[in-house]
Amino acid sequence: MLIERRTKIKNTNGLHARPATRFAEIANKFNSEIFVKTKNKEEVNGKSIIDLLTLGAKRGTELLITADGEDKELALDALEGLINDRFNEDNMETRKGIAVSPGVVIKDAFVLESEGYRIPRHLIEEDEIPKEISRLEEATTAAWKEIEKLEEAVANNLGTQISSIFATHKLMLQDTLLLSEFSEKVKQHKFTAEYAVSLVLRVYIKKFENVDDPYLSARVADIYDIEKRLLRNLLGEKREELKNLTEEVVVVAHDLSPSQIASLDTTKVRGFVTDLGSRNSHAAIVARALGIPAVVGLETATADVFGGDRVIIDGNRGNVIIRPDEKTIKEYQLIEKDFHVFEERITSELKDLPAVTLDGREISILGNIEFPRDIIPNLNQGATGIGLYRTEFLFLGSNESPTEEEHFKAYAQAVQELGDKPLIIRTVDLGGDKFFPANSNTELNPFLGCRSIRYCLEHPNVFKSQLRAILRASALGNTKIMFPLVSSLQELRKAKVIVKEVMEELSQKGIEFDEKIEIGIMIEVPSAVLVADDLAKEVDFFSIGTNDLIQYTMAVDRSNEKVAHLYSPAHPAILKLLKMTINAAEENNIKIGICGEMGGEIEYTILLLGLGLREFSVAPAMIIPEVKKIIRSVTYERAKEAAETVCSYDDPAKTIEYLRNIVREIIPELVY
Repeated sequence: MLIERRTKIKNTNGLHARPATRFAEIANKFNSEIFVKTKNKEEVNGKSIIDLLTLGAKRGTELLITADGEDKELALDALEGLINDRFNEDNMETRKGIAVSPGVVIKDAFVLESEGYRIPRHLIEEDEIPKEISRLEEATTAAWKEIEKLEEAVANNLGTQISSIFATHKLMLQDTLLLSEFSEKVKQHKFTAEYAVSLVLRVYIKKFENVDDPYLSARVADIYDIEKRLLRNLLGEKREELKNLTEEVVVVAHDLSPSQIASLDTTKVRGFVTDLGSRNSHAAIVARALGIPAVVGLETATADVFGGDRVIIDGNRGNVIIRPDEKTIKEYQLIEKDFHVFEERITSELKDLPAVTLDGREISILGNIEFPRDIIPNLNQGATGIGLYRTEFLFLGSNESPTEEEHFKAYAQAVQELGDKPLIIRTVDLGGDKFFPANSNTELNPFLGCRSIRYCLEHPNVFKSQLRAILRASALGNTKIMFPLVSSLQELRKAKVIVKEVMEELSQKGIEFDEKIEIGIMIEVPSAVLVADDLAKEVDFFSIGTNDLIQYTMAVDRSNEKVAHLYSPAHPAILKLLKMTINAAEENNIKIGICGEMGGEIEYTILLLGLGLREFSVAPAMIIPEVKKIIRSVTYERAKEAAETVCSYDDPAKTIEYLRNIVREIIPELVY
């Protein structure tokens, strides 16, 4: 005899994939037939994950569960208990990652697929079904042809053994059962082709992930590949991207590319979490520049978090709390408030005060920016200018190189915002991990290839266009030019020749510019340090780019989590290179600053001050008052003693702990 139970969905996100899976798993343990119904939906099989998902049951939805069979009572007891326990889903989970940008934020999650889009659940009208079926068929055919072409190319280059992988993919796309499942989801449930594909394949992905056989479980990657290929063909340009967000969220992603980061709207993206990354990955660097909390290197964030989950990002401690309970939310709301109060207080106290040590040594503190809009926040924090204006984002946001006028507009805006304060514009630093479509990377090892100043010298038209714009902007205010990744005198001289040529062109046309504009270089590779004395005789200033200097010195890819722990500003070799560079600048009477990430990490402020540095260019803007606080709290002699002490250490960990203890004494409010 049929029996039934009524119960309401209590978990936050309703009967989505994970709860539906748990429901179906338990239902399948019983022999009884089990069915589920909601008020506005037809009855579905309670043992089918896909059927359960079609209910679209949200929090508060009443379910009518029926069972018929010898163990029906036990089945309904178990299922009712699962629902009442919120599918064990609202249980708070804490994940530990790498804290890369300070602050606390509490928002709902936007889970970004690795391809840069997500597939929302949309329904179509009855008369649209044939069109969706046709789109499915066309996408499947297109995907099959793409794989066939790829298979041929791989066979020619790597052999048939490797190319056989793609033969498997072709067979999947010819699987009549799979293709019929796609079609049935469209016909029966009126789902879009995109949603049908994603829904069906994610069920298979789940099944393969639960297989004990390691070979079979590895086939998950094949299904992911098929899914992405089909979705690319279906969606085209209709992807739900970061730049199209309409509400405040925290982004959860496998990783974030430079182009994705370039499109971040910080009024909507209030923080982010990634599976991959290290403290010095590109995503981490930009997070700090934007001043939004971020934690990276969580490994399984995209698997643990569903879109819409409430997430707390603690960028101070590196904690990410998924689906926090009310008690935890209230605790972190207080932490968030206290952090903002501290920031406001220290900014208010120090904004208009000079960065000068207790014994009268004056230091300049400038800001690093990505866009002209970043200038005002830096000035509001007490910056005395901009020491690094990264210009490559003019390239990364477009499929074509920016025009001279586009360059000029951006630089002119920056100069005008600053008034008489200095603006150091770094010429384009493309290459490595920063490429734009018009000049896609084909190098096997781009970090050791045609990047930065090498790229500019190889593309003189691109270089000259930017230089003309910078020089034109120099007529409006205090502007300086800085070349990145200079490794030899010859590179520097070639770049200066091109600057002179552009100056002559502008003079002939009667266009005003600063004929005495200062030219500097970034010290980012060991070779530049070793010839720093020679380089200093031909430039007006140095700026130390510690990110690449450390990376090239230590032979470490800072974005590779397997070796990221070897990337350390506190390594004795790095300290020696810093001292050599500062000494060369002092001996040749030129200015020297730092614009790398090390300058914005307050545990190193005392050290850099003690090594003789007179200028800091830092990010994010909110770090400026903290750096100023440390400088104003010590004498230069005390800083020199600290630098001499840590330069005698052979263990970076010992150096960091020593320096952090000093910071704790000066700013106890900060958490380490």
